[in-house]
Amino acid sequence: MEILQSLIDRSLVYQMTNEEKLNELLKADSLSFYIGFDATASSLHLGHLVPLMIASHLQKAGHKPYILIGGATALVGDPSGRSTERSLESRDTINQWAVSLKNQMTRFLDFSEEKAEGASLMNNADWLNKLNYISFLRDIGKHFSVNRMLTAESVKQRLETGLSFLEFNYMLLQSYDFLHLNREKNCILQVGGADQWGNIVAGIDLIRRKESTEAYGFTCPLVTTSTGEKMSKSQPGGAIWLDPNLTSPYQYYQFWINVDDRDAVYFMKLYTFLSVNEIAEYEKLTGADTRKTKEKLAFEATSIAHGREEAEKAQNAAKALFAGNGNQQNVPSTDLNFSRIEDGISAVDMFTETKLCSSRGEVRRLGKQGGLYIQGVRISSPEDKITADILEDNSALLRAGKKRYHRINFV
Repeated sequence: MEILQSLIDRSLVYQMTNEEKLNELLKADSLSFYIGFDATASSLHLGHLVPLMIASHLQKAGHKPYILIGGATALVGDPSGRSTERSLESRDTINQWAVSLKNQMTRFLDFSEEKAEGASLMNNADWLNKLNYISFLRDIGKHFSVNRMLTAESVKQRLETGLSFLEFNYMLLQSYDFLHLNREKNCILQVGGADQWGNIVAGIDLIRRKESTEAYGFTCPLVTTSTGEKMSKSQPGGAIWLDPNLTSPYQYYQFWINVDDRDAVYFMKLYTFLSVNEIAEYEKLTGADTRKTKEKLAFEATSIAHGREEAEKAQNAAKALFAGNGNQQNVPSTDLNFSRIEDGISAVDMFTETKLCSSRGEVRRLGKQGGLYIQGVRISSPEDKITADILEDNSALLRAGKKRYHRINFV
């Protein structure tokens, strides 16, 4: 199947420029494309996954990815999709984050140097930090119309709440990235999120003006659940990170297996490499059988992000808990000093220290709602002290809500 049509069938394409010509180029030969990620945290999260999956699909079709870490643009802050200005971090912090992001992407892309389509990691700090401001304004800035920039959705949304001149420059810098990669790497395609459309089109226009050649772009959709929640860093319940130290493989697996039944097939198309035909078979499942769809989604998505071995551990732990057979071997765990429970420890402390709940307030709310369990026993008064007589083999299994588990080992 043609790669562009395959991406469309998987709901991975939202907008594109010159579809007919781009389709011809993708069918005819290998081309170079780029996707950018600003270093705004130490880890990628669910909001980054769709562009990464697109990059992987394109690479498997024989095209070369340039993955651009925004070590310099992160110093400016992208106003796209934001109601307020991003907090500005130090250069040292952003450089450390850039290294972390590179390491996580190896799960999704092949960086083999001996392959023509091997992915290349770049950092725009390597060229943007060397720019002379006056020269940049004369050479690049003159090609941008302020009137046109004001019509960009990312700018319009911020004019009411305030847009700094620093952020206003972001479009110029991202456009220059595309121009630089076009000149240096013959990169003719940029892929980004739906909120990057204005920046992508501006880069295409800059390349046309400076190089008298055509470049292309397409965006992926802003992914929302059936209830309207965004798959992003600020989603309800907290961010789902790709760094296993921030979101464990088990927690990652649990996120996918607990998605709404209505979203399971849609997410299979976006977040796994299962063929469209195989996914169609899962789409036929209804009722209780829908759990099989979510189990497959959770296993495949976790295998991609954390490896098959970690996915199998998470799957086994989830099945054991679901069956109620007490096998807690692969459930996330925390060690606490035995003296803590000898003296008596509250459920509030247990649930917050294990990060099963994000705050003491959340523990109290769940307690009132009947959503706190220790060793299968409902805890209605989370401030009360719990002692060692509740333990089995010096451990206690905590549950928050219906499906979030954590084990405490008292040592």
